[in-house]
Amino acid sequence: MSDAFCSDCKRQTEVVFDHSAGDAVCSECGLVLESHSIDETSEWRTFANESGDNDPVRVGGPNNPLLTDGGLSTVIAKPNGASGDFLSSSLGRWQNRGSNPDRGLILAFKTIGTMSERLGLVGTVKDRANEIYKRVEDQKSSRGRNQDALLAACLYIACRQEEIPRTVKEICSIANGATKKEIGRAKEYIVKQLGLENGGQSVEMGTIHAGDFMRRFCSNLGMNNQAVKAAQESVTKSEEFDIRRSPISIAAAVIYIITQLSDDKKPLKDISLATGVAEGTIRNSYKDLYPHVSKIIPNWYAKEEDLKNLSSP
Repeated sequence: MSDAFCSDCKRQTEVVFDHSAGDAVCSECGLVLESHSIDETSEWRTFANESGDNDPVRVGGPNNPLLTDGGLSTVIAKPNGASGDFLSSSLGRWQNRGSNPDRGLILAFKTIGTMSERLGLVGTVKDRANEIYKRVEDQKSSRGRNQDALLAACLYIACRQEEIPRTVKEICSIANGATKKEIGRAKEYIVKQLGLENGGQSVEMGTIHAGDFMRRFCSNLGMNNQAVKAAQESVTKSEEFDIRRSPISIAAAVIYIITQLSDDKKPLKDISLATGVAEGTIRNSYKDLYPHVSKIIPNWYAKEEDLKNLSSP
């Protein structure tokens, strides 16, 4: 039940919904406030322990403009029972004879979707990666290349373009065995192909900032909200200085400084594991940041005395 204004009672009253008739009825005077309303909610609920044979869904998937038939083609499933053997042997055979030009694309899109889910990426990134792969595939020049590396590189570029960047190490962890070097080569190949498609113009990859990784890295280390806020402010201020390090290395070094100034100090090894940056690289980045520490670290988080107690690189 919910409240609504009743024209007879001249006030807000409780409304009872009659789902069989689609009527909304005032609980006090019985006036039908709304009739034949359409219930837009699902007719059923699906549970994880239900068998796949009893799927109540009566509609297909959404239209996919990247596929030739829009992804709306019909697939003949194998039915159960004795008569099913005849049906699957006849209709199924005829279906298999017809070649589906999008079979490779469908498998690639499925793999990209699986990788996106494992990284917890939003749907827009997955769609952008699918679009990039389709554009590369249309040029018919990717035959013989490592398919897993190619799909992982598409996802990496999509993350950059959607301003949700992921490190190459993170992409590599879900790339079905493709190495960092192979993904790097595939990325260069895709950028080159897309550049040729655009008439030689460079492909917009999006700018990476250290702050893009900060919240995720801090979460991996289990840092408290105050430390996370200080790390984000510090990384933003660090961009004012000419520190010639990669954004990921700067983010790792800032996290190291912030944790050293807190009661919950994190060892360098843990920071290296959480960020994917080598311990030696973090140390070198720390050396570059150290002269600017007093201007980078927020005053509300650490006093000058605390900064002086920081170990010199």
